[in-house]
Amino acid sequence: MSVRVVIAEDEAIIRLDLKEILEEEGYEVVGETGRGDEAVSLVREHKPELVILDIRMPGMDGLAAAREINADGDAAVLILTAFSQRNLIEEARDAGALAYLIKPFTKTELVPAIEVALGRFAEMRAIKAEYDTVVEQLETRRVVDRAKGILMDECGLKETDAWSFIQKTAMSQRKTMRDVAQRVIDGELRP
Repeated sequence: MSVRVVIAEDEAIIRLDLKEILEEEGYEVVGETGRGDEAVSLVREHKPELVILDIRMPGMDGLAAAREINADGDAAVLILTAFSQRNLIEEARDAGALAYLIKPFTKTELVPAIEVALGRFAEMRAIKAEYDTVVEQLETRRVVDRAKGILMDECGLKETDAWSFIQKTAMSQRKTMRDVAQRVIDGELRP
């Protein structure tokens, strides 16, 4: 499956060159515009893996568009610009750009920059998924511990018996331990 890309570049010739290079390299351009605000809409509509944004565009600049796109967490962002001032590079990074390319660029510069952005995006997604899993595990543990306490206090069970009740009920009802524990907390389930 090819990587889907949205291009936002206000100079039509550069946008056309980008599209041509991307398609030659096997990327699928699913949207293109010369405006930052339209880029955000195109990303929400097409859900690409990559967005290439010029910094200076009408409607909304590339940095503001990058911030919005990153808030949704939907795509890797590569910033294109004719400006190489350090403060702009830092602003792009802070807006969530994962790679930065100075115009004029060549195909031999563009493709590696794209691959860097996609690689960093994949790493960030993996870290977020791992974080979400840990948060879920901690929340499950908190709920199960609370339910065990209720079973120990109200039903006189030992901790191991309370744990066993929650675990066996979850298995027999094909529910998660968290769901069973929540039913205990809500007063809906007792041994």
